[in-house]
Parts: sequence; C-alpha cells; structure tokens
Amino acid sequence: MRTLRLGTILLAAILAAAGCTGGGGDGGGDQPASRPSSAASGADRSSLKGVCPDTIVVQTDWYPETEYGVLYHLIGPNPTIDTKKKIVSGPLYDQGRDTGVRIEVRSGGPATGFKLVSEQLYTDKSITLGQVNTDEAIRFATQQPTYAVVAPMEISPFMILWDPQTHPEFNIIADLGQSDVTVRYFQGDTYMEYLVGSGILRRNQLDDKYDGSSGKFFAGKGSIAQAGFATSEPYIYSHDPKWDKPVRYGLVNDTGYPFYPQALSIRPADKAKLAPCLKKLVPIVQRAQVDFLANPKATNDFVIDLVRRYHDSAWSYDPGLADYAIDQMRLNFVNNGDDQTLGNFEVGRVQRMIDIVTPILAGQRQPLKQGLKPSDLYTNEFIDPRIGVTQS
Repeated sequence: MRTLRLGTILLAAILAAAGCTGGGGDGGGDQPASRPSSAASGADRSSLKGVCPDTIVVQTDWYPETEYGVLYHLIGPNPTIDTKKKIVSGPLYDQGRDTGVRIEVRSGGPATGFKLVSEQLYTDKSITLGQVNTDEAIRFATQQPTYAVVAPMEISPFMILWDPQTHPEFNIIADLGQSDVTVRYFQGDTYMEYLVGSGILRRNQLDDKYDGSSGKFFAGKGSIAQAGFATSEPYIYSHDPKWDKPVRYGLVNDTGYPFYPQALSIRPADKAKLAPCLKKLVPIVQRAQVDFLANPKATNDFVIDLVRRYHDSAWSYDPGLADYAIDQMRLNFVNNGDDQTLGNFEVGRVQRMIDIVTPILAGQRQPLKQGLKPSDLYTNEFIDPRIGVTQS
C-alpha cells in the first residue's frame, strides 16, 4: 500500500508536441545517462504484434508518479485516459517505434480500494503484469503466487524519517531504537516485523496507526519518526509551510532487508504462454528505464498531467517533486546492482528475503509454501544483460 502523501498540484500544459506523451522517446539528449543498451536494433527488435497480447495490461500499486515513470514512458501518442477508473492506455512505443500493441497502465492504492496487486492478478485475469514487492511475493507464494520478470528499480526507497534538529545524534534507523521516539508506520508492513525481530527497533515504541497524513509528525515537534518514501516525503515536508525544514532518514534496505520494490510480475501459470512476448518486452522495459532516466521531462510532465486529470485528494504531484524523485532515482535507487545489467535479480538477495520473511509469516500463522526457493519467485531468462545504466 502506498503512503497517502500530501503535496500541491501545480497545473502544467503537458502533452508533448504532435500529441505525444513523452513515452516512447528516442532517448536523445545533452547528457545521456546510459551506455549502449543493446547490439540489436531496428524495427524487428521493437515489434510485439502477434507475439504479445494486443493490449498489455499493467497493474500498479499507486497513482502515477516518477518512480513508475518507466511504464508511462512506454505510452506513445494520443493516449486514452479514463479519469474515473484512473487508467491510461495507448500504443506501446520502444525508443520512438510503435511496437504494434497497446499498453494499459492501471492505478492502484485508493483507485482499487487498496487491494494488493497479488490479489488483483488473480481476481482479474486481464492483467498481464503487476508490481509486486519481494516480501509480498513470499507472503502469497501459496495462495496467489507471482513470478517476477524484471525489476526497474534496484533499491527500495522505503525509509523512516526523523527531525535532525531535535535528534542530531541519529544517523541510521538503529539509532531510533536506542531512544524513546515513537515510530509511526502502516499496520501490516512486513519490514517492521523484521526491524523488531532483529532488535533494531522496539515494539513498545511503534505506532501502527499511520494513515499517510503528516499532521501528527508535524505536531510531534521531533518526538515522532515516520515511515515513508525517500523519493517523496523529504521533499514534500521540507516545502510544506507547516514544517518548512529538512528531515533526515534511513533506508529500510540499509538495515539488511533487501527486497526488490515493485518488480513487474506475472502469474506463474502464464509463463509458457507469455514467454515469447516477455523475451522481447522485458528488454523494451529495460531500455525504457534507461531512456527515462536520461531524459525524464516529457514523461514526468505526462505523469503530472495524469495526476491532475485523475484529481483525487489522496494524491497530488508537482514538477518540483517529480524533479526531486528523478534525482533520487539516479543517485540511489536505479542502478545495475553488482553487475552491468539493469533489471535483473540476484539469487542471494531473494534467498535472504525468504530467510527473513518465512519465520515472520510462521509467527503470524500465515500459510507458507514449503521448500520455497528463489527460482519460484523470479527469473532472469528474459533480461538482456547488455542493457544497463552508466554508473559513476
């Protein structure tokens, strides 16, 4: 479940020239952030017609935002926008080429009654791919199994923030556990059980009634720490006149909880049917992420416009937040991991997540898949290992 984040909508005249959304751009620009993505090129590399479903449906877990920009970057000219259902669709483009199929991106969170993407994949079989965190995939491996095929983000921006003026001695999340500071978070977040079980935080300092609003954090005047996303709240709070100062945060990833966030996943039973499509689609997603990072403006403008059109009090977005998010993605959250490839999975990380989450679920008496292995949760077989971002 995404945090209900507060911000200010700034109206923007958005759709790029010739009616193009900015998705499917050619990746050109003054400061390219990527190395050559693949030795293959041309229309055949981009053609999905007759190989993929006529419409590839992607279910997200929140409203449009920069973190999900890769999906909106794929949308070509003249998109169709359903403001009631919070859905956008259009021709799927790969570096300026029409692939011959369409893509439909569906918003999650409040737009779906906060249903988990894993559940939606099984209640609506029209969904081709869904965003699923690794811990969610482990949790539902028995009842609603999912199979990740590409991870556009390497590191999760999940974080816990605090007021550095009140607590200049805090540097990492573990420092919170040595204090009396209350830590607010969403009830049911699996990572919090890990933080308590590993002794990083104490259960008696937790408040699981966090509803996404900033009011209690602001009113606490430094006595409260709060969960959130490093790509948004630090910017939002520092620009909110009710707070109007910097915050400091620690990443959940840095505590030893290395899940892959919002990995694009399928139903395992669909793998054989979708394999020919995924062989071509996954590299297109990799290229789109590289190109989006290099030239984000048109796609970010499209994201901002979509949020304005969807108009829901649960979510707002502005250019400053979009720029902040892309900077954070470039610096901290989208990279090649330990190799030269964007989007692939490391078996050791997935195994560590299984080792962490399984006893937590057992303690909660939730159904467990016996003998669960990393290979049950992901595959790298559709990844093009030549596609990656240039890392400084």
